[in-house]
Amino acid sequence: MNNREQQLQAFGKLLDIMDEIREKCPWDKKQTYESLRHLTIEETYELGDAILDNDLPEIKKELGDLLLHIVFYAKIASESQTFDIADVINSINEKLIHRHPHVFGDVQVESEEEVAKNWEKLKLKEGRKSILEGVPRSLPAMVKASRIQDKAASAGFDWDNSEQVFEKVQEEIFELYHEVKENNQSKMETEFGDVLFSMINYARFIKVDPESALERTNKKFIQRFQFLEKEIAKKGMQLSEMTLEEMDVYWTKSKKHFK
Repeated sequence: MNNREQQLQAFGKLLDIMDEIREKCPWDKKQTYESLRHLTIEETYELGDAILDNDLPEIKKELGDLLLHIVFYAKIASESQTFDIADVINSINEKLIHRHPHVFGDVQVESEEEVAKNWEKLKLKEGRKSILEGVPRSLPAMVKASRIQDKAASAGFDWDNSEQVFEKVQEEIFELYHEVKENNQSKMETEFGDVLFSMINYARFIKVDPESALERTNKKFIQRFQFLEKEIAKKGMQLSEMTLEEMDVYWTKSKKHFK
């Protein structure tokens, strides 16, 4: 592992490289906040994939890509003398110290729940009118629901235990089923949303990240389905020509292969 001096040298070299490519590379010279935005989002998802795969070399690579984007945005800002990378770092330093009075001050906490509650109280003191203001509007719906629930719970707006939440899940599923039987399309969508929201809430109570859980299931399904495709291709057959019962034989084999 590198010591602090080596880490600072590496960061300084990255800043030097950024200066150089911004000045001399035609592609880098053209970039703006807006042109980099979708690339930053893509890099974040790639990091998320690497984390779910527990691929440490890939995590290191993707962290580097994200760090480059942070340095790039700061470089663009410095050109209009708005702020630079030092301002970015100083800002987060100040925020971390301010929001950790139990580390840098004399506040006493007993649990991570107390830390979360203090964190939200400090945000309100900083000028936010609602605890929910900190949830980005552009978050994917499932992640947004999870963050909304976390923040509401930090203010004490929460169920007492997981059994109550599970009962709510069952209630919402029953209400959805009722609207399906009535063939009421608009209410079906509403009730389906309520089912998902209550399931995400239940996930919070049982310490499961719903986004990660669903993505792991996505990956598992892809593995099993692609195994099914390969096995069928070996037999010289086409999926479109098979019955569901015939495909299920290979699906069962794929489940045994990818446990």
